[in-house]
Amino acid sequence: MTKILLVNSSVRRTDSVSRKVTGEFVAKWKAREPGTVVVERDVAAQPLPHLNEQTLGAFFTPPEQRTPEQAEIARLSETLVQELFDADVIVIGAPMYNFSITSGLKAWIDHVARAGVTFKYAESGPVGLLTGKKVYIFTATGGVYTSGPAQGMDFLGTYLRAVLGFIGLTDVTFVHSEGLAMGEAGVEKALAQTGATINELLPA
Repeated sequence: MTKILLVNSSVRRTDSVSRKVTGEFVAKWKAREPGTVVVERDVAAQPLPHLNEQTLGAFFTPPEQRTPEQAEIARLSETLVQELFDADVIVIGAPMYNFSITSGLKAWIDHVARAGVTFKYAESGPVGLLTGKKVYIFTATGGVYTSGPAQGMDFLGTYLRAVLGFIGLTDVTFVHSEGLAMGEAGVEKALAQTGATINELLPA
């Protein structure tokens, strides 16, 4: 039985391409494997608190030494981390906002990228602890960033690959829906290409 963690981050509840394509991907997966369990974490509809001094203090205090207040502060992060450890497959909807990820997705990363929890420092350097999992990232961009003159402005893909790899998630596949601001024809072309890629990833 496959366990999928679905993380959506678009602030749009309607007309969101990233939500549309992650939904299609997960639905197709479930059709192929009816026993699949899906846990959804919507970091836009249910925003996570950004880190502050109290949160960092709780993170860096050993669990057995935390005050009741610190234990409560850390509880949300521990839930998010456990969702990752429990998942076999992680599906992330990541629209590009100002050349990078949404602030909601960044907050999620800040809660799950934790020293001693999802990565550790060894003599040879940092070691990711979230291993043996498959990640699919569905991006949605108004322009074209996988090639051409705007390629150097894509900080979304480079950041996600780096930070996820840092915590051990190195088996990452990106599916891009791009050119969405280039008129109706651009949207149709992007969705057709994404649909074709989904069919290649999950053949009938």
